[in-house]
Amino acid sequence: MRRLLLLLLSLAASGVGAVEPELRLGLVGLDTSHVTAFTEILNGPWGKSAHVSVVAAFKGGSPDIPSSATRVDGYTKTLVEKHGVKLYDSVEALCRDVDAVLIESVDGRPHLEAARIVIAAGKPLYIDKPMAGSLRDGLEIFKLAKKAKVPVFTASSLRFSTNTLAARAGAIGTVTNVVTSSPAELEPHHPDLFWYGIHGVESLFTVLGPGCVSVHRGTNATGGIEVTGRWKGGRVGTFTESKGYSGNARGTRGEMPVGAYDGYAPLVHEIVKFFRTGIAPVEPEETIEILAFMEAADESRRRGGAEVKLSEVLRKGGKGSGR
Repeated sequence: MRRLLLLLLSLAASGVGAVEPELRLGLVGLDTSHVTAFTEILNGPWGKSAHVSVVAAFKGGSPDIPSSATRVDGYTKTLVEKHGVKLYDSVEALCRDVDAVLIESVDGRPHLEAARIVIAAGKPLYIDKPMAGSLRDGLEIFKLAKKAKVPVFTASSLRFSTNTLAARAGAIGTVTNVVTSSPAELEPHHPDLFWYGIHGVESLFTVLGPGCVSVHRGTNATGGIEVTGRWKGGRVGTFTESKGYSGNARGTRGEMPVGAYDGYAPLVHEIVKFFRTGIAPVEPEETIEILAFMEAADESRRRGGAEVKLSEVLRKGGKGSGR
């Protein structure tokens, strides 16, 4: 008995067998299918085993975006009635009762104001795509988070696709050329790629990493958006609009498919890991470069397809972002 007691005390001291504390999460913005999809995972069997759950939510919603205004009540009803999530009248009140926050609003414009409140409350923060409605707002969010020393990250679910991560990790050697595609539905209040093209752009950066120097925008064979970026070292990455999620990467040791959608679970697992550790799986500098890539693509459109350097739009601090 004495030996057993000593063993248990030793295991407890080393952390072996220790149960992680319950992680209570809050959702801000209930106008996207992500809130129900993520909650199914977080409040389901996986969430129970990971000791995490969504317990609070703030409705939000944008009356000038139909895909927001017409859906927020339905998603709210599901969260409350099926998952027992408690509604709050303000983001401030929500923050007082949770350990971490996910800003989920389908509209990127209110993300900065919500982030201000969450960061001021000192809560770890995940921001769903688009991170913001402009490069300018995205830069401000990271500035606030850095000053307050609050961990923040954003990413599309496409970033955590198995093949895409394998290509980044060197499965085909040094990647020299990548083409990724995704839908690129437009929304008049956001720079073009910020709304939905972000998915394919995120895949592009997941494979190539940071280091994009300039972009120029044109059209593909079907008349859709096509943006080609030039990376340091002569590497090239192209995003092209399509109906699905796909892509191909070529490297010094061959080529492989990339850019597929592997579901929401890999992203949700990374979010929970981030909330536990405070270590973002995507560096702010890479996310800022993604935002600059999309803003530069918009500037290229305004200039008739001329090449635009990312350093130019970053130097302007996103002052030309938005509509």
